Order: sequence, then structure tokens, then C-alpha cells
Amino acid sequence: MSSINDLTVFHQTALHGSLTAAARELDMTPAAASAAIKRLEQSLDVSLFVRSTRSLRLTSEGESFLQHCRTALNALDTGRRELLAKKGEISGTLRISASSDFGRNLLMPWLDEFQAQYPNLVLRLELTDRVADINRENVDIALRYGAPPDSNHVAFNIVNTRRIICGSPAYFERYGEPLTPQDLRNHNCLLYLVDERAYDQWGFHDGDQRISVNVSGDRISNDAEAVHRWAVAGVGLANKSMLDMSDDLLHGRVRATLSQYACAEISMYLVCPGKKQVSPAALLLRDFLREKCSAALAAVE
Repeated sequence: MSSINDLTVFHQTALHGSLTAAARELDMTPAAASAAIKRLEQSLDVSLFVRSTRSLRLTSEGESFLQHCRTALNALDTGRRELLAKKGEISGTLRISASSDFGRNLLMPWLDEFQAQYPNLVLRLELTDRVADINRENVDIALRYGAPPDSNHVAFNIVNTRRIICGSPAYFERYGEPLTPQDLRNHNCLLYLVDERAYDQWGFHDGDQRISVNVSGDRISNDAEAVHRWAVAGVGLANKSMLDMSDDLLHGRVRATLSQYACAEISMYLVCPGKKQVSPAALLLRDFLREKCSAALAAVE
């Protein structure tokens, strides 16, 4: 019988399309991850992946097994969460730091749902686009795009997404859509301030070619939600995380443009200052957010 760990390695490898990325996510060596896949293939007597020097893709058997694997792991996660809740009542205060856009438009309504499951848990939410120093600030977890630079932090991948260029239907009707990244120079691009510097270099990939375009516009803010709102209002084009814009994409308030050109891939992490902050409540929120973020992206991809 295959172990839960081997199933988890298979699931993460299929999700990331890379043994190295799966090993990094699961805090194990690539060799150990490879051994887990081999054990699973031997127990099933099938090849789950087609391997080459440059790629790793699922076989037809692997595609079929992945669906059952995902169902099994989800069921195990649900059972584990229920046991955690029964083992000790989830209570106390969970202090959360999140970015303004993700926090207001997605996280806040999701936290209502989460707290309904654990009514004795107090949630303290800090919304800021400043990168929180969680070693100094009074937070238990930070939700941020990008892996933390401090190796002493405990980081859990929540979801992998990508950046998109988006605008409202009204904006495109009035000004038209850019056909190439260079056309952005003729559009009103909404700029986000990062450490007091405008994020005005927008990057793309066209196959193996990297394209960087210097953009400009008449709206600049250090608040990511302000840029979000301007885009929905038809003021201009925004360079945003697909996750942050997922509800607006789903309901047609904005749409992506230049989709044939790949923007940067980004990942959201739940970061704890250290192991003692990895509480049952933090783990429950991690699993809850993984499900919510994956579902939000699946609805628009």
C-alpha cells in the first residue's frame, strides 16, 4: 500500500510539474522525492510520469490516478482538521498580516466563513502593503506574494498564480486593446508604488524572449487596492495578480489582455516567524486558504 507521504509527493510533483519544486515545497531533498515517486510507481505497477532531461509530464495513467489521489488527500485533510478541532478547541487570538488588495477583496469574506467554523477563535487582521517584519511586529502569520528571504521563517505555499494585464470593458471600448506589450506606451497604465518607487517596468515573455516595457499613467498609489479599484472603474490598465482580480474576472468587471504574452508567475505564502507560531489555528487557516485560492483561480482559468 502506498504511504500518504508518497501520495503527497506525487500530488505536489504533478501540481508543480517539477520534482525539485515539489521537494522544496515539502521540505525534502529531490532525491527523496524521486524515491517516493519510484515507490509509488512500483506499488501501482505503472509509470506515472514521462521523464526527459527538460520536462516531467503525467502519463495517461498518471492523469487518471491524480484525480483519485487528490480526492483521497482532500478527504484526509478534512479528517485531520476535524480531529484537530476535537482534540483541543480552537481558541485564542490569531494575528494575521495581509496585503490591502487580497485582504479586503478576498480574505475578509473568507475569514467570515473560517471563523464560523471556529467561533471561539479571535482574528486580528492587519492590512498593509508594506512588507511586514514579522520578527519585530506582533503577528503570528503573514500572507504575502513571494518566498520569504529569511530562512528562519516557516513558509507554506498557498497557491501559485501569475500576473495579468487587465482593464474594464468600458476602458477597452473607449481606448481599444493593446495588441503587443509595446502598445502599452499608448495606454494609461495604473502604477503601484513599491518602496516609494513606481513599478513602471512591466515584463513579459514571448516564447524564450523577455520583453520589458516602460509604462506611464496618470494614477499612482502605494495601495494595491486603489490600483485595483481604478482598473475596475475604467481609469486605466493594471498589472495585477490573477488571484487578486479573480472575482472581477469571474463577473466580467475586468478582463485580461495581452494573454498571448506570459507575465511573471508568482506564489502566495503563509509565513510564520518560527515553529512556535505554527499553531493548529494557523495550519487550519493554511488548508482553508489553499482550498479557497485554488477554487477562485479554477473558476477563471
